[in-house]
Amino acid sequence: MVSQEQRRRQLAREKFLRQQQRRTSARRRTHTRNAVIAAVVGVVVAGGATAYATGVFESDGKKANAGAEATPSATPTSKAPDPCEKPAEGQVKSLTWKKEPAVTIDKAAAYTMKMATTCGDIDIALKASAAPHTVNSFAFLAGKGYFDHTKCHRLTTNGIYVLQCGDPTAQGSGGPGYTIPDENLKDTTLKGNVYPAGTIAMANTGQKHTGGSQFFLVYQDSQLPPSYTPFGTISKSGMTVLKKIAAAGESTGQGDGAPNATVVVNKLTVTKS
Repeated sequence: MVSQEQRRRQLAREKFLRQQQRRTSARRRTHTRNAVIAAVVGVVVAGGATAYATGVFESDGKKANAGAEATPSATPTSKAPDPCEKPAEGQVKSLTWKKEPAVTIDKAAAYTMKMATTCGDIDIALKASAAPHTVNSFAFLAGKGYFDHTKCHRLTTNGIYVLQCGDPTAQGSGGPGYTIPDENLKDTTLKGNVYPAGTIAMANTGQKHTGGSQFFLVYQDSQLPPSYTPFGTISKSGMTVLKKIAAAGESTGQGDGAPNATVVVNKLTVTKS
């Protein structure tokens, strides 16, 4: 015969066991939920890194602001007026090559690049001696009309501050069919892992020596790992154009998307001084 005290202890023990089971189940549910969240965040960060890489991230692309927390969708707001003109008539050329062109530029000479865009001209002094493969590739592609009528497909306005261009598909994944080596990664202007405003640098896939045709223009100091070839400096008037584009914002409201301004490169030329 079970005494009243024994029965009381048995009931207390059973209650304790039920509580433990509930706590164990709760911990399992929390662990599962956290694992799912971590997986999702990992995908977002990985995707961002690829993009940065490509199109700055790739190719800044298939687009890296590496924020670990999800941000609520921004409340839709009215867009600022498009500060740019209509694109010139013409179509993007679909061109690819199997290998990098031979380096034929004069490394001791001065070269300039002009981006005649719908938003204004962006002039750039190129660093031929420090980044000969990159400058040579741009001279080659420009001579083929590769960049003409292409759209700058990405603007970042949070964390890093760049406009990304150079993809004929305007999707962040296009390229000339060949890659060029990384160069000038120890440029004296890159201090403290900061790409200063006025820098033009190559996008890549996040791996070494994977630059193609995509590049980014820095309109405000941006902290980035020194793995993107800096190959030129944007003129003061070019910076005015860039800031005008940035002021119009990007399409997602999250700080990384297509620019609201219609930025099309009507013509890109590289000239030896």
